[in-house]
Order: sequence, then C-alpha cells, then structure tokens
Amino acid sequence: MHRRGVGAGAIAKKKLAEAKYKERGTVLAEDQIAQMSKQLETFKTHLEEFASKHKQEIRKNSQFRVQFQEMCATIGVDPLASGKGFWSEMLGVGDFYYELGVQIIEVCLALKHRNGGLITLDELHHRVLKGRGKFAQDVSQDDLVRAIKKLKAMGNGFGMIPVGGSYLVQSVPAELNMDHTVVLQLADKKGYVTVSEIRDSLKWERERASHVLDHLLKEGLAWLDSQAAGEPQYWLPALFSELLSRDVTPEEANQMTP
Repeated sequence: MHRRGVGAGAIAKKKLAEAKYKERGTVLAEDQIAQMSKQLETFKTHLEEFASKHKQEIRKNSQFRVQFQEMCATIGVDPLASGKGFWSEMLGVGDFYYELGVQIIEVCLALKHRNGGLITLDELHHRVLKGRGKFAQDVSQDDLVRAIKKLKAMGNGFGMIPVGGSYLVQSVPAELNMDHTVVLQLADKKGYVTVSEIRDSLKWERERASHVLDHLLKEGLAWLDSQAAGEPQYWLPALFSELLSRDVTPEEANQMTP
C-alpha cells in the first residue's frame, strides 16, 4: 500500500503556523528589549542621582571612584567617553583624567633617558603621587590604568604590558610583539635576563632569543652588561629600578648593579 503524500493544504497550514510562531517570537523579543531598555534607563537615572549626591566623594576617594566606575560599566556608561555632557559637568571626571594623563606623560618623559620608555605601574603610581603633593586629590592605580587607556586611544605610543601580576607602562611607540612581552615577564624577578635563561625557560633557539634582545637594546629598553660573569646579561632598567625600590640589603643591591 502506498503512503499518501502530504497535501498542499497541510503544507500551507504548517507554514502558516510557523509564521505565527515567528511573529509571536518577534513580538516577545521586542517586548523584552523594550522592558530592558526601560530598566536600563531607570538604572541610569538612579545612577545620575547617586552621582549628584556623592560627587564630592567620587572626586576625592579613589576606592569609591573605582566602585562607581564599575557601576557605570554594568550599563555601558563611560564617564570618560566625552569631555561634555552630564558626567563631565557633574563630576569633573573628564578634567581629572585629562590632568592625570598629562602628569603620566610628564613622568614618563622625565625618565625616558633612563628606562627607554618602560616603567612599572607601581613606580609610575609612586612618582605621580609624589608630584601631586600630599594635599592633592588621591589617585589609585586603577585611575592610572584608565588614564593610560585614554592616552593609548590617542595613538601616541602608550600601552600596558602584563608582568608579574601588574603592568609595565610603555610610553614610546616601539613595536613590541608577544616574544618581547614574554622576555620582559621572564626578567621580572631579577631585573635582567640572559640568552641561556631564555633558551632554558622558553625552549627557543639562540637566534630567536638574540633577535628579541637585540631589538630591546636598539629601542633603548634594555642595557647590556657584557662583562657579567658567565655570559652577557640584558638588564631592563624599568624592572631594575623597581627591584632597588624594594627592601633589599646593600649587598643584594650591589649584586644587582650592572
């Protein structure tokens, strides 16, 4: 016995049902989007009221400012996106991060001859605070990171390289790829690195390690101690200065001096 084919009427009925389901789904999706938009708008209004009420604390308390920035991020509000508008006028955050960016540039330029344009976030934070004076508005490392991201967006060579749970701040437009970053991370503990250490730790060929180190030397980001015992040592002045700022004995300091 032959099975009867599906009739044209059944096909049309099925398509009609699918169209209705699709239409219903579209309506539900539009309703959900409208409700979410309304909720976000309400949240934004409350956030503006909160900012108005606590603006002095947001300006003066760095930790409070971090929490406020996180609240803003949850609804896609960036108080630093524009120098105009509610957030800038109410909180003055645009001016704050602009001034902080200028201070960061000044510190980096002042130390460029020594570190080649690389500085740890810790040292940058210390020098920015020192330059601001004890009566100035407090600045956190989170504030520095946000200001550096704004400088990076301007395309003037600023960037951040993750090293040892923190960052190295790059203030020169040197081309640093992943190989350079890995070598900087390897040098973090002692402030210097050798070709042999790179080969043993990263399993690289000598040519690859030498190429990376030569580039760091060329860009002024590393110093070469060719008289070191065993083999030449490549010192990263940004990391070296950070090591000297820690609690070390005079003997340890002398051993670290290239």
